[in-house]
Amino acid sequence: MKLYGIVGWKNAGKTTLVERLLAETAGRGLRVSTVKHAHHGFEIDRPGKDSFRHRAAGAHEVLVLGGQRWALMHELAGDAAPPLAALLARLSPVDLVLVEGFKRDSHPKIEVWRGGAAPLAMTDETVRALASPQPPPGLQRPWLALDDIPTIADFILGDLALR
Repeated sequence: MKLYGIVGWKNAGKTTLVERLLAETAGRGLRVSTVKHAHHGFEIDRPGKDSFRHRAAGAHEVLVLGGQRWALMHELAGDAAPPLAALLARLSPVDLVLVEGFKRDSHPKIEVWRGGAAPLAMTDETVRALASPQPPPGLQRPWLALDDIPTIADFILGDLALR
Protein backbone atom coordinates (compact mmCIF):
# COMPACT_ATOMS: atom_id res chain seq x y z
CA MET A 1 0.00 0.00 0.00
CA LYS A 2 1.18 3.47 -0.82
CA LEU A 3 0.42 6.28 1.58
CA TYR A 4 0.43 10.04 1.34
CA GLY A 5 -0.23 12.52 4.08
CA ILE A 6 -2.29 15.68 4.20
CA VAL A 7 -1.05 17.91 7.01
CA GLY A 8 -1.45 21.47 8.20
CA TRP A 9 -2.44 23.53 11.17
CA LYS A 10 -5.92 23.44 12.69
CA ASN A 11 -8.74 24.67 10.42
CA ALA A 12 -6.47 24.89 7.35
CA GLY A 13 -8.78 22.69 5.28
CA LYS A 14 -7.16 19.26 5.59
CA THR A 15 -10.43 17.30 5.80
CA THR A 16 -11.92 19.14 2.83
CA LEU A 17 -8.83 18.40 0.75
CA VAL A 18 -8.86 14.72 1.76
CA GLU A 19 -12.55 14.49 0.85
CA ARG A 20 -11.97 16.06 -2.56
CA LEU A 21 -8.88 13.92 -3.22
CA LEU A 22 -10.84 10.80 -2.31
CA ALA A 23 -13.47 11.61 -4.92
CA GLU A 24 -10.81 12.43 -7.53
CA THR A 25 -8.61 9.36 -7.02
CA ALA A 26 -11.49 6.91 -6.56
CA GLY A 27 -13.00 8.41 -9.71
CA ARG A 28 -9.81 7.43 -11.52
CA GLY A 29 -10.37 3.80 -10.52
CA LEU A 30 -8.09 3.59 -7.48
CA ARG A 31 -9.09 1.87 -4.26
CA VAL A 32 -8.44 4.45 -1.54
CA SER A 33 -8.65 4.30 2.26
CA THR A 34 -8.03 6.97 4.87
CA VAL A 35 -6.51 7.26 8.32
CA LYS A 36 -7.41 10.33 10.37
CA HIS A 37 -5.63 11.47 13.52
CA ALA A 38 -7.88 13.27 15.98
CA HIS A 39 -6.00 15.12 18.72
CA HIS A 40 -9.06 15.20 20.93
CA GLY A 41 -11.30 12.46 22.18
CA PHE A 42 -14.00 11.41 19.76
CA GLU A 43 -16.99 9.12 19.85
CA ILE A 44 -18.22 7.08 16.90
CA ASP A 45 -20.77 5.24 18.98
CA ARG A 46 -23.93 6.50 20.68
CA PRO A 47 -25.12 6.00 24.25
CA GLY A 48 -27.88 3.43 24.44
CA LYS A 49 -26.74 1.44 21.39
CA ASP A 50 -25.73 -2.17 22.03
CA SER A 51 -22.14 -1.58 20.91
CA PHE A 52 -21.85 1.39 23.28
CA ARG A 53 -23.21 -0.77 26.09
CA HIS A 54 -20.64 -3.48 25.29
CA ARG A 55 -17.80 -0.95 25.52
CA ALA A 56 -19.22 0.59 28.69
CA ALA A 57 -19.35 -2.90 30.22
CA GLY A 58 -15.60 -3.28 29.64
CA ALA A 59 -15.06 -4.83 26.19
CA HIS A 60 -11.51 -4.31 24.93
CA GLU A 61 -12.75 -4.42 21.31
CA VAL A 62 -16.21 -4.32 19.81
CA LEU A 63 -16.82 -5.27 16.19
CA VAL A 64 -20.15 -4.22 14.72
CA LEU A 65 -21.42 -5.69 11.45
CA GLY A 66 -24.37 -4.32 9.51
CA GLY A 67 -25.74 -4.76 6.02
CA GLN A 68 -23.55 -1.94 4.59
CA ARG A 69 -20.37 -1.86 6.70
CA TRP A 70 -18.51 -3.14 9.70
CA ALA A 71 -16.51 -1.24 12.29
CA LEU A 72 -14.01 -2.26 14.92
CA MET A 73 -13.71 -0.12 18.03
CA HIS A 74 -10.65 -0.65 20.20
CA GLU A 75 -10.40 0.90 23.66
CA LEU A 76 -6.95 2.22 24.55
CA ALA A 77 -7.84 2.11 28.27
CA GLY A 78 -4.83 4.20 29.21
CA ASP A 79 -2.40 2.55 26.80
CA ALA A 80 -0.35 4.70 24.45
CA ALA A 81 -1.80 5.37 21.03
CA PRO A 82 -0.43 2.91 18.47
CA PRO A 83 2.00 4.19 15.85
CA LEU A 84 0.78 4.80 12.31
CA ALA A 85 2.42 1.58 11.06
CA ALA A 86 0.32 -0.50 13.47
CA LEU A 87 -2.86 1.20 12.29
CA LEU A 88 -1.96 0.69 8.64
CA ALA A 89 -1.40 -3.01 9.30
CA ARG A 90 -5.09 -3.31 10.25
CA LEU A 91 -6.30 -1.94 6.89
CA SER A 92 -7.24 -4.11 3.95
CA PRO A 93 -4.90 -3.73 0.95
CA VAL A 94 -5.71 -0.77 -1.30
CA ASP A 95 -3.89 1.29 -3.91
CA LEU A 96 -3.58 4.43 -1.78
CA VAL A 97 -4.05 5.45 1.83
CA LEU A 98 -4.57 9.16 2.46
CA VAL A 99 -3.39 10.01 5.96
CA GLU A 100 -4.81 13.13 7.60
CA GLY A 101 -2.59 14.36 10.41
CA PHE A 102 0.42 12.40 11.68
CA LYS A 103 2.55 15.36 10.59
CA ARG A 104 5.60 14.16 12.55
CA ASP A 105 5.73 10.76 10.81
CA SER A 106 8.13 10.13 7.92
CA HIS A 107 5.74 9.42 5.03
CA PRO A 108 5.47 11.93 2.14
CA LYS A 109 2.98 14.74 2.66
CA ILE A 110 1.28 17.76 1.16
CA GLU A 111 0.71 20.66 3.51
CA VAL A 112 -2.50 22.69 3.43
CA TRP A 113 -1.58 26.25 4.36
CA ARG A 114 -3.67 29.40 4.63
CA GLY A 115 -1.22 31.78 6.26
CA GLY A 116 -0.56 32.45 9.90
CA ALA A 117 2.14 30.16 11.30
CA ALA A 118 5.15 29.45 9.12
CA PRO A 119 4.54 26.55 6.73
CA LEU A 120 5.95 23.19 7.77
CA ALA A 121 7.16 22.91 4.16
CA MET A 122 9.87 25.47 4.91
CA THR A 123 11.72 23.06 7.22
CA ASP A 124 10.17 19.57 7.01
CA GLU A 125 11.68 17.47 4.22
CA THR A 126 8.74 15.02 4.29
CA VAL A 127 6.43 17.80 3.08
CA ARG A 128 6.81 17.44 -0.68
CA ALA A 129 4.53 20.30 -1.72
CA LEU A 130 2.38 23.07 -0.32
CA ALA A 131 -1.28 23.52 -1.28
CA SER A 132 -2.57 26.99 -0.59
CA PRO A 133 -4.49 29.86 -2.18
CA GLN A 134 -1.17 31.68 -2.83
CA PRO A 135 2.46 30.55 -2.46
CA PRO A 136 4.31 32.00 0.53
CA PRO A 137 7.48 33.98 -0.14
CA GLY A 138 10.64 31.89 -0.12
CA LEU A 139 8.96 28.53 -0.70
CA GLN A 140 11.51 26.04 -2.06
CA ARG A 141 9.00 23.21 -2.64
CA PRO A 142 6.36 22.84 -5.33
CA TRP A 143 3.28 25.02 -4.83
CA LEU A 144 -0.14 23.67 -5.76
CA ALA A 145 -3.29 25.75 -5.99
CA LEU A 146 -5.55 24.51 -3.20
CA ASP A 147 -8.63 24.43 -5.41
CA ASP A 148 -6.93 22.52 -8.28
CA ILE A 149 -7.75 19.00 -7.11
CA PRO A 150 -6.82 17.19 -10.36
CA THR A 151 -3.33 18.73 -10.25
CA ILE A 152 -2.88 17.86 -6.56
CA ALA A 153 -3.98 14.28 -7.30
CA ASP A 154 -1.58 14.13 -10.27
CA PHE A 155 1.25 15.32 -8.00
CA ILE A 156 0.53 12.66 -5.36
CA LEU A 157 0.08 9.83 -7.85
CA GLY A 158 3.22 10.87 -9.72
CA ASP A 159 5.24 11.10 -6.52
CA LEU A 160 4.12 7.55 -5.61
CA ALA A 161 4.48 6.19 -9.17
CA LEU A 162 0.76 5.28 -9.22
CA ARG A 163 -0.12 6.86 -12.56
